[in-house]
Amino acid sequence: MDYVLVILGVLLLLFGGDWLVRASVDIAIRAKISLLVVGMTVVSFATSAPELLVSLKAALGGYVDISFGNVIGSNIANIALILGLTAVVFPLKVSERTIRVDWGIMFFVTLLLFAFLWNGNLSFWESLMLFILLVLYNVFQIRSSRKQTQPNEVPETKLLKLWQMLFFLAAGVAGLRFGSEFLVDGAVNIAREWGVSERVVGLTVVSIGTSLPELAASLIASFKGEQDLSLGNLIGSNIFNILAVLGITGLITDLPVQSDALMTFDFPWLIGISLILLPFMIFFQRALITRFQGFLVFSLYVVYLLGVLGVY
Repeated sequence: MDYVLVILGVLLLLFGGDWLVRASVDIAIRAKISLLVVGMTVVSFATSAPELLVSLKAALGGYVDISFGNVIGSNIANIALILGLTAVVFPLKVSERTIRVDWGIMFFVTLLLFAFLWNGNLSFWESLMLFILLVLYNVFQIRSSRKQTQPNEVPETKLLKLWQMLFFLAAGVAGLRFGSEFLVDGAVNIAREWGVSERVVGLTVVSIGTSLPELAASLIASFKGEQDLSLGNLIGSNIFNILAVLGITGLITDLPVQSDALMTFDFPWLIGISLILLPFMIFFQRALITRFQGFLVFSLYVVYLLGVLGVY
């Protein structure tokens, strides 16, 4: 039954996140908000909703390691698993902005979170700082994008019907609400059944489950020939996971680090994989992540998972 709960939870999060994005975009356009602002704020928040709901549900239930494991595991999965698999299918183009700006911001907030957690707790004030950085990051993204492109408006005929918008909104909220509950409850029970820690479940089952929307989005973007968008979305997701998911969760409840392995094993892997991504983008074949490099980072993810599971 616990496995059914996990699968059902993942499916509800996957569909709930998609439905919430549809409704959110429709509402924003009805409110005469430009597509640029919609993409940089509304959609980004909506696609981070599965991680946020799962982390919040876990933290409020006292399973803080699932919250941290969800974010750290999702960020590792974004770079190694999802980027790796996507690059194996289609080599990924890398924009100059991704190299000069986005990767640097991602690496900075990763190191900042590591510093905040060094004393064994993410405090209210540290969470507030992460949330403030989230706001500043969104303002920066919107302003920098406005300098490059003019926002396009969607014709009224593209809008959903009112009943469709309300349905997607209600279904999305309900899907995220119950999906997060099913996934966390099922994962905790599986951890107890198998005798593994909540950290391990958070880093594997939960993080991979909440990363499925990013995997789908990256593969779809690559199939459409928008490989640079795929990489940018993954890096942006890592930034939002830290600033939004942990920032907001830490404002609501205390987040003590319950497992030393998060700091001594998982974080070094996250920092190391993030560092490996930079020379791949710059030196080996500039502005392109090749199939071989994708296979390499995917292999690193397999090695990391074996370490989490205690195989070596």
